[in-house]
Amino acid sequence: MVKGLYTAYTGMLNEQHRMDVLSNNMANVTTVGFKKEGTTSQSFDDVLAVKIKDSTVGYNNVQREGLMQPGVKIGENYIDWSEGSFRVTDNTYDIAIGGEGFFALEFTNKAGETKTMYTRNGEFKLNTDGYLVNCDGDYVLDSNSQRIKIDTTKDTVIDKNGNIFQDGTYAATIGLVDFEDYNYLARYGENYYTPVEGAKTTNATGKMYSGYLETANVSVVQEMVNLISISRQYESNQKIIQTMDHTLEIAANQIGKV
Repeated sequence: MVKGLYTAYTGMLNEQHRMDVLSNNMANVTTVGFKKEGTTSQSFDDVLAVKIKDSTVGYNNVQREGLMQPGVKIGENYIDWSEGSFRVTDNTYDIAIGGEGFFALEFTNKAGETKTMYTRNGEFKLNTDGYLVNCDGDYVLDSNSQRIKIDTTKDTVIDKNGNIFQDGTYAATIGLVDFEDYNYLARYGENYYTPVEGAKTTNATGKMYSGYLETANVSVVQEMVNLISISRQYESNQKIIQTMDHTLEIAANQIGKV
């Protein structure tokens, strides 16, 4: 009976975790370049129930009593790397990546520490000094991991390879980086990614499309369906706990008096 309570409790925890991930996906449905997350779950390992130091079997003996399955446990989160749809902006410095690859940015945190971050968000602009930056002011890096500075007064064209031309003259190339295994990328914030130990870069095969932005790969309809499913499963586990609690109350207060 108590084992059943614990099983239902772990089920509720798992559904709560799924709800947290789903809520984050829904909150970022309008975030450029956002990649939705998913969750996994797994059963606890079977536990062998035994009698140890029990007078009925002898203090030096062990007797098997069967297997126990104490419910579900939260597995790992994963990122869905599928490409989002493109939205037309007609802004030269808005760039969407078609295929695989990431933009490299010089990111500075609140402590003033600088490091290279990677993103699919190509919502860029020129600052007053002529540097190509994102909406947070982080510098976009070129193919040599250097900041990109161009003339703010000239007409700009960006081709599919990231080459920047101003008045027909080559100015710079926007860097595009890819990784052999995306499992070695950790999410930072909404749409930044940072490589962890073991990450290896490779040549990106994606193309850049100026005047477009990649939208989040979140389907609102699908997420709403998942929301209903999670809510129902959470309520089912809740009802199991309430039923068992009522049964235990009867056993303790009524049957126990007999």
